[in-house]
Amino acid sequence: MRKLILVAVLAAVVVISLGCISAPEKKQQENESTLASPTKVPGNITTLRIGYQPSTHQIAEMVASAKGWWAEDLKPFGVVTIQEKEFQSGPPEMQGMLAGALDIAYVGTAPPITAIAQGLDAKIVAAVNINGSDLVLRPDVAYNGPKSLEGLSIGTFPPGSIQDIVMKKWLKDNDVNISKIQIHGMGPGDAVTAIEAGKVDGIFLPHPSPSQIDLDGKGRSVVQSGQMWPDHACCSLLISGKLIREHPDLVNQIIKTHIKATNYVNANPEDSAKIYANKTKQNLTVVEASMKNWDGKWVSDPTIQVSSTLQYATVDKDLGYINKTLTKEDLFDTSFYEKAKA
Repeated sequence: MRKLILVAVLAAVVVISLGCISAPEKKQQENESTLASPTKVPGNITTLRIGYQPSTHQIAEMVASAKGWWAEDLKPFGVVTIQEKEFQSGPPEMQGMLAGALDIAYVGTAPPITAIAQGLDAKIVAAVNINGSDLVLRPDVAYNGPKSLEGLSIGTFPPGSIQDIVMKKWLKDNDVNISKIQIHGMGPGDAVTAIEAGKVDGIFLPHPSPSQIDLDGKGRSVVQSGQMWPDHACCSLLISGKLIREHPDLVNQIIKTHIKATNYVNANPEDSAKIYANKTKQNLTVVEASMKNWDGKWVSDPTIQVSSTLQYATVDKDLGYINKTLTKEDLFDTSFYEKAKA
């Protein structure tokens, strides 16, 4: 009897032991199956985050939004929410993109240079505008050419912005000692307030700010940016590398919508001015005057901007903003525009 009990116990131990051994084998097979599974295709992006600035330069973005084109055109690609985020100038907008807060950005071509040099994964895929900024001085401040700016205080966008680069290159080309000018980096609202309060002698800003100051009787335009640097690149459409790689068809449609909006602005400036005024709460009279008096042009072909943007990169390096030379391949991807126009 004792032998039978012992045999039964030993048999039970063997069964239990086999069970303890077999369970880990099953678990290991499950892990191997997971590791061996193919890489998943990225899912649809449901929210598109767009950065922009309250300038008439970027009115195409506002038209696409107001007309419902972003929502309508991108819905077939799974986008159900459009998030628009306003920035006062390009450098802080690029900080937002570096932080992963934006998928695309309407921004001057200069700020991405610094950001890409710092590691931002993004490319300029379309143009937005050329020229379009004015140097405005108070009525009581004399102007007799670039050299007469020495000793003055000028408010403009922060270092690394289009306005910063264009003005400093222009001053340097005209043998002006930049160290003798007090250049204050600030947003458009602060700059307008500063000149109208007499806190600075002048400002160099994108439209519509120059027209606002002129209509307020607080200043007059003395030089337009196209005179400083003819047909210089200004705003562009920048798209994250992640979006480009994972959703190329969506990127292609974004550019098509941008082209449509740009064409609409050029064909319908009156309605576009109303859309801008409604979006920014800016006075319509100011907006209409700005669109009439500026030297800018709304465009979409990125090849127009390549030459001056590469010169911006050289100026950036000379000024110490970046420590390496960037190429066209580093900054641009024109293939999507070419496909969109085909």
